[in-house]
Amino acid sequence: MFTKLKKYIVKIRDLYLVNIKWKRYQIGRNFHAGRNVVIWAKDKVVIGHNCYIGRNSQIECNVDIGNEVLIANNVAFIGRYDHYYQQIGTPIRFASQIRDEDYEWLEKDRFTRIEDDVWIGYGAIILSGVTIGKGSIIAAGSTVTKDVETYSIYAGVPAKKVSDRFENADDLKNHLKLIAGDVLYGKK
Repeated sequence: MFTKLKKYIVKIRDLYLVNIKWKRYQIGRNFHAGRNVVIWAKDKVVIGHNCYIGRNSQIECNVDIGNEVLIANNVAFIGRYDHYYQQIGTPIRFASQIRDEDYEWLEKDRFTRIEDDVWIGYGAIILSGVTIGKGSIIAAGSTVTKDVETYSIYAGVPAKKVSDRFENADDLKNHLKLIAGDVLYGKK
């Protein structure tokens, strides 16, 4: 009985987040956000179907997240140039920042892309403007500063490729074949 009630409460909370708190953003079906998740972007946040964002995570840049993405706890998506640190005659604390209506500095329109079937591990930091390729894994504690290849595992600071996700090409081929007709990627 308690488990059913808890699931119902979580579902109501997720509906509140999607339809009221974050209604200005585009969020797909079966979305879940853990406690204390912060979502803010200057222009646009798109989150696909069947996505999970773990507690205490933050999205603070323009982002396009695909379907079936798993984001662990304490993950941060952050802008590279959120403060105009080269503004002459102004301390950084008082310089123009991305939240200002008239902000016109470097890469203010930069987008971060997370493709389908990605897992981002605990405490990872994703800098704005990168693309994390389909089916990839970002290890816990990593900082992603450059694009990530599809079906790869990246780790470290800065994150570098440590291996492919699957042991061989046949395993990847079989994976792709099996998920093609499944409910994945928002098909059902």
